[in-house]
Amino acid sequence: MQYGFYFDQTRCTGCSTCCVACKDWNDIPAGRASWLRLHCLEKGEFPHPFVAYLFNPCYHCQNPPCLEACPADAIKKRKDNGIVTVDPEECLGEDSCGACLEACPYGVPQFGEGEENPPMQKCDLCLERVRNNQKPICVDACPMRALDAGPMAELRKQYGKAQEAPGFAPSAEIKPSIIIKPKKTID
Repeated sequence: MQYGFYFDQTRCTGCSTCCVACKDWNDIPAGRASWLRLHCLEKGEFPHPFVAYLFNPCYHCQNPPCLEACPADAIKKRKDNGIVTVDPEECLGEDSCGACLEACPYGVPQFGEGEENPPMQKCDLCLERVRNNQKPICVDACPMRALDAGPMAELRKQYGKAQEAPGFAPSAEIKPSIIIKPKKTID
């Protein structure tokens, strides 16, 4: 079974409630590390501007390049749900390695600050919540109901199979576990 996310780009207003909830739930200190980011996409000009947001957690890829790149075997893909996790005790750290960040086309791996050679950290899809049959905290926190998460087969059944959206191009090789309802661009 493979777990993943659904993101409705047409509903997201860029409020960042999901990002704040993630940092709070996971006790991530203020600073550069953020397991979940929203990217603002702007194009066009008056009178036809286009603004959309892109949800950027770990996409828990079916073939994660970070796993292959890690020389310390600190990154694992769980067999029961496909969630990609990192063991900070095994990680060689940003100063000594950083291969995972170089390998990830989505810029997901994060490194904290304020400590020497910080280990990699990233979204784990709120694994403890998933184990308790709860949605990830970002999903529950979203006031626009632009997010969902669960087994990919169920998400595809409910939302379809679309993955391409403004700001996001899925890789057929690594297969990110996300379905996106794209916001239509103005041509």
